[in-house]
Amino acid sequence: MPGTLYIVATPIGNLEDMTLRAIRVLKEADVIAAEDTRHTRHLLDHFQIGTPLTSYHDHNKEEKAPVLVARMKEGANVALVCDAGTPTLSDPGYYLINQTVSAGIPVVAIPGPSAVTASLSVAGLPTDAFCFEGFLPSRAAARRKKLAALAAEPRTIVLFEAPHRLVRTIEDIADAFGRDRRIAVCREMTKVHEEVVRGRLDEVLAGLSGKTTRGEVTVVIEGAGKDRVSAAPEEPLEERLRRLIVADGMSVKEAAGRLARETGRSRREIYALAVALTQARRQAP
Repeated sequence: MPGTLYIVATPIGNLEDMTLRAIRVLKEADVIAAEDTRHTRHLLDHFQIGTPLTSYHDHNKEEKAPVLVARMKEGANVALVCDAGTPTLSDPGYYLINQTVSAGIPVVAIPGPSAVTASLSVAGLPTDAFCFEGFLPSRAAARRKKLAALAAEPRTIVLFEAPHRLVRTIEDIADAFGRDRRIAVCREMTKVHEEVVRGRLDEVLAGLSGKTTRGEVTVVIEGAGKDRVSAAPEEPLEERLRRLIVADGMSVKEAAGRLARETGRSRREIYALAVALTQARRQAP
């Protein structure tokens, strides 16, 4: 009989969130596959778990997954853990699970802590439907393009973000979604310095301005909703430029910069279009 792959959730901060079932499974497993063995060793030592550790991460998954699957075919039980929370959420666990399922080996969830559900539970935003987008692209243009595609998403949106990019990302969210959208920034969940900042995007931005953010950050954003979607139909780029320059009195540079942030398109491309529209307007009889 083959063994089993156990997907074991571990604390995202507070070690008291470790479940009794997770402790038992980790003790009884033949091997624990960990994202960072040094990090997991501290957890195992705390709970006096002596099960052997092996590394499994994004850089060795293609060579390590077949080894683990072979052991399970021989009857070994493998427990998969990540550095914190539930494996497979923004980590390479999916690759091993896919290989295990293809081999006909049972996969069992050992549920527990998750930054996604923890943040949703305290955000004060609708939770009947939500989508998880993981980490947004680190490059500004790609991030803005992704946010532009999410602007009409009616469900609550959950994101992870690095602390040094948090303010820039929220600025991009405000440009793409509108500054009155509600948001919750959840930092260091379950840890000593846990903090949840709630409010409209412009309010949260004002509160974060000039501050240094540290630790793990989860961002929860209010969905567009039917009224927001219908109130903001898609408008051709040329019309948006014309409105910003003519009606709102923006300079060509300001209008191009704003639309580049909102759409994720090249600032140079939009600037050239804005110049052409301005010249055509001046030459019109």
